[in-house]
Amino acid sequence: MIKVSIVKENAKYKKISILGHAMYDDYGKDIVCSACSSIVTTTVNGILALHKGSLSYMVGKKGMSIEVKSEDETTQILIHNMVRLLKELEGNYPDNIEVK
Repeated sequence: MIKVSIVKENAKYKKISILGHAMYDDYGKDIVCSACSSIVTTTVNGILALHKGSLSYMVGKKGMSIEVKSEDETTQILIHNMVRLLKELEGNYPDNIEVK
């Protein structure tokens, strides 16, 4: 299962970690992992294209962590949209992704 953990302070996103594998299908064929990766990668790339210093991220074998360094409105809106999309994915595949 993919586990998404969200940390907020004063209603602002601060840190998001995405760990694990959805186990919907084999590696390389898993549509839930693919959807999750696409949502997160598109969001991170979009934010960095607009504001290079807005966030930092680390990718490892077990997942990804994102540290939100800016409280600007655009960054927060894009992160909120990412979280909303991940929650929608969770609604469709509750056995494979958990967002909390």
